[in-house]
Amino acid sequence: MSSRLLKVEGAGNDFLLGTGSWARRLAEDPALVRRLCRRHRGIGADGVLALLPEESATVRLVYRNADGSEASFCANGTRCAARGAVELLGMPAAGLTVLTGWGPVAASVHGELVTLELPPPAASPRTVRLTAADRTWAGWRLTVGVPHLVLPTTELADLDLTVLGPPLRAHPRLGPEGANVNFIEHHAPGEAAVRTFERGVEAETLSCGSGVVAAALCSMAERDVSVLRCATRSGDELVVEAVGAPPLCPTRLTGPARFIAAVDPLP
Repeated sequence: MSSRLLKVEGAGNDFLLGTGSWARRLAEDPALVRRLCRRHRGIGADGVLALLPEESATVRLVYRNADGSEASFCANGTRCAARGAVELLGMPAAGLTVLTGWGPVAASVHGELVTLELPPPAASPRTVRLTAADRTWAGWRLTVGVPHLVLPTTELADLDLTVLGPPLRAHPRLGPEGANVNFIEHHAPGEAAVRTFERGVEAETLSCGSGVVAAALCSMAERDVSVLRCATRSGDELVVEAVGAPPLCPTRLTGPARFIAAVDPLP
């Protein structure tokens, strides 16, 4: 298998994707991950994707955040990994399984559109009320592979996540691991917009797939909808379909996964 390093993005969530020896290096070397993911002084990315083939239609994904920490799940990263498995490793576009730290995830690839079949959350959303940055927020805490805080708002475009994100992401009531912070604003029935401040990146990203799923499940449990089309900060749309009764149901997540460039870093 050839060793390749690519810059990829899923709805604006950007990653470095490695196969062969690059996959092993990204999986095992957090210092390298930090150096490569640095904006301006590295290549720049929200995280890295190490693709390790296991069977003809199964690939293991090791995901690390930009700070080098390993995370059990990244939905946009898993979508990009699925496309990488098809186009770089020769795996089938249908019937593909991506093994994540959360568990096996079925994927199907249709050009740049990738759909994931996600398992249900292990526990129902827990209502929370938090005070941070001189404001009180009411919302939910829900784990979709990784922990998320979901906060409804009617002023999404005006929120300063550089101020709000850090104290909410590490709020003591969320436990020592904290949570990704997702703000959701509802528009027409079945439509919403989501912005996310992500752990491990410690900044707002252009989209967070698992955050969109968490926000959608909380929203669908409150509203009579089974499909939610979510606009992201990048301008791309992620579509979440409930397969059963929200919030404790499987979901389908569909959105774009794009290849940007092949990368050949200097020593």
